[in-house]
Amino acid sequence: MHANTGKALFKYALTAKNTFILALVMLAVGVAAELAGPFIARYMIDDHMLAIERPFYETSTPSEETVSYDGRYFKRGDRFAEGEVKGQEIRVLQAGMTFVFIDGPVMETSGDRSYSDGILTIDSKSGKAEYPAVKLTKSELFAFYKPEIPGILTLIGWYFAFLAVAIVMEFGKTYWLQSSANKVIQKLRLDVYSHIQRLPVNFFDNLPAGKVVSRVTNDTEAVKDLFIAVLSNFFSGVINMLGVYVALFLLDIRLGFICLFVVPIIWLWVVLYRKFATKYNTIIRSRLSEINAIINESIQGMSIIRIFRREEQTREEFENLNDDYMKHQNKMLNLNALTSHNLVNVIRSLSFAIVLWYFGSAQLTGAGIISLGVLYAFVDVLGRLFQPITGMVNQLAALDSSMVSAGRVFKLMDEPGEAVTDGGMPRYTGNVEFKNVSFAYKKDYVLKDISFEAKQGQTVALVGHTGSGKSSIINLLFRFYDPQKGTITIDGQDITKLPKQWIRQHMGIVLQDPYLFTGTIASNVSLGDERISRESVEKALADVGAARLLQHLPKGIDEPVVEKGSTLSAGERQLISFARALAFDPAILILDEATANIDTETEALIQSALEVLKRGRTTFIIAHRLSTIRSADQILVLHRGEIVERGTHEELLAQGGRYYQMYRLQLGSAEAEPLPPQAGSVSAKAAVNPV
Repeated sequence: MHANTGKALFKYALTAKNTFILALVMLAVGVAAELAGPFIARYMIDDHMLAIERPFYETSTPSEETVSYDGRYFKRGDRFAEGEVKGQEIRVLQAGMTFVFIDGPVMETSGDRSYSDGILTIDSKSGKAEYPAVKLTKSELFAFYKPEIPGILTLIGWYFAFLAVAIVMEFGKTYWLQSSANKVIQKLRLDVYSHIQRLPVNFFDNLPAGKVVSRVTNDTEAVKDLFIAVLSNFFSGVINMLGVYVALFLLDIRLGFICLFVVPIIWLWVVLYRKFATKYNTIIRSRLSEINAIINESIQGMSIIRIFRREEQTREEFENLNDDYMKHQNKMLNLNALTSHNLVNVIRSLSFAIVLWYFGSAQLTGAGIISLGVLYAFVDVLGRLFQPITGMVNQLAALDSSMVSAGRVFKLMDEPGEAVTDGGMPRYTGNVEFKNVSFAYKKDYVLKDISFEAKQGQTVALVGHTGSGKSSIINLLFRFYDPQKGTITIDGQDITKLPKQWIRQHMGIVLQDPYLFTGTIASNVSLGDERISRESVEKALADVGAARLLQHLPKGIDEPVVEKGSTLSAGERQLISFARALAFDPAILILDEATANIDTETEALIQSALEVLKRGRTTFIIAHRLSTIRSADQILVLHRGEIVERGTHEELLAQGGRYYQMYRLQLGSAEAEPLPPQAGSVSAKAAVNPV
């Protein structure tokens, strides 16, 4: 996993910090509002429902807070105003399901209570005490509860108010957190895609397209889960736990300290879990990337797979990857099955056992007994502690998967890219010169001491066997790579001193295997460049002779082009590629085996157009069909990375060397031009060792 994944994710989170902060504030407010419930219940129980067991005193002034019983008025002791006279003390106590009226004070109310024959017996640690008592009827009991009803209704009102706040905050938190996550992932995807555009061409030689696609789609989607599900659960979990512990300490400090043991257990569990999960998830994400790669490769090579009947072998290769993916997914499932609810249930049971033990020992010693309201609130709050813990533990799998995916994304973004320079340069003349250029892709030099000059308007042809270095020269000219030795200049300027985008701005290329994008024929010629008008597109197609070949299409140049132009013939695709290069009016034009896939009739059609189009621009032609380069101003014959012959078509034939031998082999000895007498010895050697 990427070493600084956490820092990188935090940096991206800061791009939407305002909405994230708003979401977290709403989360905190919502948690506080939700945790108000147990406190309201505590006050409802202790201050109202059980409060009738507090001392009452007789009073002569009736009010809403007084109780009328047996022609006398009584009021709870804590409701007397300062200086107000308190009369005779009385008590209302519960024994089983019976409430009784005692006309006098009671010394000890804790202990076992029983009522029989007008006597209330209280058996406590200090001894047994008996008090004359009168059983209350339902209406008499309600009279003692009646002053509590306004307070209870007020607390119920507060409860619903806090509930409404919690609902609004939950909605706001979910909305802002997810919208923030979407903004972050949008920026991350844009940055990843932009970085892919800046990566050097040789990077894609070593990484299959399917794996790159997996980084941009699957891995960033997993990072989205991190911000939406994981971040939400962990932040809400942490804030909930903080709120719960504050509530626990407010209710009872000793029980709050007792329940702190949950924190180190959760931390230790997260560390141990991730130790195993990271290993599995790294393999899982890698296998998913490989599966995408093999699917991409299989679709692109489907015709070859079927022609050579490799369906079974391809299926087995895919099945092996898929089986390994499933095997490690099952390992993750086993790990998750052993954790989550099991862990939470154990901790929950342990917590309640400790609380019960604490209360049990307190009951035995007779010390530290707390009110029923506090006990209810404590159990309620303690139960709420495990809701966020369950959410956090259940998100551990998503957390680890997201972190591994984020690491893969940031590892890709750490790959050194090419600097993108805005702006451009004036259209250069196109005088190209290679001076003692040597180049190696890895260790061995594929170009050795290459020197030549191509002036504006000239056509330079590069010929030679496969691997002789023809394409490497073009790669250097486009600055897909830079040479280890020597210099390449355009109009006298060293191209390594110019931004790559500026150089390529005035270059055009036609490849042997043209690449067409999904869209229309017109969009493939202009590539969406606003500077190229529809008229320019039509003119470019007409200049290369494509108008006549494409006239059978129902929508003309607006004909849809599906992936790679599979509905068009090879010749039609190549003509569109020609038109694309010419529409951009390049100063330097490269034709890389451009006529190799075009039939003889089509080739003849565009050959005359090319002669016109090459005027005023420097043209490089890589060709195996030597008949297409007869008119070249300069032909460079390459062999093992060196220029072994150079000259015009006639001059090279006159030399009788490699070029002559290649020409003779292509046309057949009967059709070849007569061998000059002075080239006899060279030709004989070439015949023995044909190229």
